[in-house]
Amino acid sequence: MNLISIPAFQDNYIWLLANQQKHCVIVDPGESAPVLATLAQNQYIPQAILLTHHHNDHVGGVADLRHHFPDIPVYGPQETASKGATIMVNGGDNLTIDGRNYRVIAVPGHTLGHIAYYSKPYLFCGDTLFSGGCGRLFEGTPEQMYASIQRLAQLPDETLICSAHEYTLENLKFARFILPSDADIATYQRQIMQLRAKNLPSLPVKLQLERKINVFLRCNDIDLQRKLSVISPPSSLASVFSELRAQKDRF
Repeated sequence: MNLISIPAFQDNYIWLLANQQKHCVIVDPGESAPVLATLAQNQYIPQAILLTHHHNDHVGGVADLRHHFPDIPVYGPQETASKGATIMVNGGDNLTIDGRNYRVIAVPGHTLGHIAYYSKPYLFCGDTLFSGGCGRLFEGTPEQMYASIQRLAQLPDETLICSAHEYTLENLKFARFILPSDADIATYQRQIMQLRAKNLPSLPVKLQLERKINVFLRCNDIDLQRKLSVISPPSSLASVFSELRAQKDRF
């Protein structure tokens, strides 16, 4: 498979996953022009569009893409029904597109109907999980978002996280503020600074690495809890997440 991140707007990524027959799936096309250019350049034939949630920077290009490819199926949660989705899907569904399986995972938090698509080893998680961070809570609760991230954290170590935004450096700045002595975070921040200086993407990233450098995946870390002044038993780690997300919002 060939995975392509297509830059869009200021910091979005539209994802395109293609096989050897040049058939491809398009994920979260916020605008159509860069997608059409990539399709033409590589002679790809789109088989489906996958939508994670209803925000316009993820769905804005759907109408024009359907104009160019009238028969293309557009999968998405119910909240994308008015944004061009033609087939509604829910967490727990399994899709087969061009012979490849995609598991739909419900990840409410950023929006109430947000979903992710997992096709081993690729995870298309929209605005739920970022490298070094997580999405803002526009509609859901901290408890919902914590549960959603924990759901994604159960995937295999080799999972490639394909987030929809280039937020890694900003997230790592916050992580260094929270855990300034953490060697893994410091090392990764230097690596990403070098990548971004060359205008190279920081994504996708392996879940195995995220477990080390993403503070939102480390709510059980006692050093993190001390920094936040929230010492929590494992049964209520959502309270740690809630305080962490609140501090990130103010950072």
